Amino acid sequence: MKLGLQVPVFTFPQGQEHLGDTFGLIAERAEQVGLYSFWVMDHFFQIAVFGPPEQEMLEGWSALAFAAGRTKQIKLGTMVTGITYRHPGLLVKTATTLDVLSKGRAYFGVGAAWNEEEHQGLGVPFPPLKERFERLEETLQIAHQMWAGDETPFEGKHYQLQRPLNSPQSVQKSHPPILIGGAGEKKTLRLVAKYGDACNFTLRLGADVVAHKLNVLREHCATEGRPYEAIEKTTIDSFALTRDGRNGTVSPAQAIEKFAALAEMGIDHALFSLQNIADSEPFEVLNNIVPVVDKIPVAGR
Repeated sequence: MKLGLQVPVFTFPQGQEHLGDTFGLIAERAEQVGLYSFWVMDHFFQIAVFGPPEQEMLEGWSALAFAAGRTKQIKLGTMVTGITYRHPGLLVKTATTLDVLSKGRAYFGVGAAWNEEEHQGLGVPFPPLKERFERLEETLQIAHQMWAGDETPFEGKHYQLQRPLNSPQSVQKSHPPILIGGAGEKKTLRLVAKYGDACNFTLRLGADVVAHKLNVLREHCATEGRPYEAIEKTTIDSFALTRDGRNGTVSPAQAIEKFAALAEMGIDHALFSLQNIADSEPFEVLNNIVPVVDKIPVAGR
């Protein structure tokens, strides 16, 4: 089983003047302890589950480029890019650039977008939900076309690209893995089955709901003629990790038990954020956890 670290909060005890140093050190530590992947949210304002909108929030793709310069092996992704934030042709170009400069380490994390407050705040158009999903599907089509090297014009309902040229091409072949965020059963999971390489479910849904969503994804894969096993199943969680589980934190044994339960459900890749991420302790603990979890078999694999 693979493990990945998400950094959703950039308000560190060290202060904003040390934000780059702290963030870079976190990326380095994540790689040093053997984590498979490193993720940031792609938001412009902080979201309510983590803090007020005024808290520091780094732009996602720039932050990943910075992290790429501080690391050598760890995979890098957005969890996830709202499709309304960037024109799809430029977004594919951005993701390709990260993949090229990091020597093949990019994930392409995308979703239909939901945070109306940051759209209004920065003057970004926020279409109705139906249109956002239409735009998401067209973006996925454009991504596949550009990564296939097909420069023929793209004529969609919302996007028209006269020459979708993408040079240089991505290092990963046939393209960086496409992770589609969200758990909607009629639209999102259908898009995962048709266009995606990975899905993501928040564990706030509960284990039974996640198991149900996986079954729905399996049905969509059958409809699309896509092997269910071809989709990387990921989850996202948040907790504080300490060596002794003090004050309601998660201990090493509890963490391993948590990840083993996810592997038994068929989750390939468990992502998490650390509420004590600015401390060295959780990384010291992870140094012992990661080798154990790496050996846990994933059900169905």
